[in-house]
Amino acid sequence: MPTRARDRLLQAADELFYEEGINGVGLERLLSHSGVGRASLYRHFDGKDDLVSAVLQRRDEQWRQWLRERVEARGGTPLAVFDALAEGAEDSAFRGCAFINAMAEKAKEPGSAVHRLAVEHKRKVADYVRGVIEDAGHAGAAELAEQFTLLMDGAVVTAMSERSVEPFRRARQMAQRLLS
Repeated sequence: MPTRARDRLLQAADELFYEEGINGVGLERLLSHSGVGRASLYRHFDGKDDLVSAVLQRRDEQWRQWLRERVEARGGTPLAVFDALAEGAEDSAFRGCAFINAMAEKAKEPGSAVHRLAVEHKRKVADYVRGVIEDAGHAGAAELAEQFTLLMDGAVVTAMSERSVEPFRRARQMAQRLLS
């Protein structure tokens, strides 16, 4: 059963890892930010890696739900994924994709739980995009979903670099051509 301390740890870790990176946040900073003691941390998690995994699992569920809601609010069309991503990037707290960031930080640990969770998230997103494309009646949905997710990830990284939502518009235009 989740406790208030566990929830505070997860929330604080999610914020700090996204803003400053997994490797950039030490346990002391995390404990200070969450207001939770060291004993509570170890009561709920085996260590930082376990906490990172829990944060990524929670973020995966929340982010994919957010994407579904935003795409549905825009009519559920395949191109709506780019509009949703652009909306998310307009937030001043936008730091790109937490899962791409996590994979980059753990690049030397491809067998780690963090890397595995990030890869799984990307697969789930591709599966969702495939479903949206299929529901819209487009042939070759699996291949299109791979292409869309490549465009999505590229637009996220470029948006971080350019500090602009313009890459999502460009990616949307490319995706439109793929659907034609």
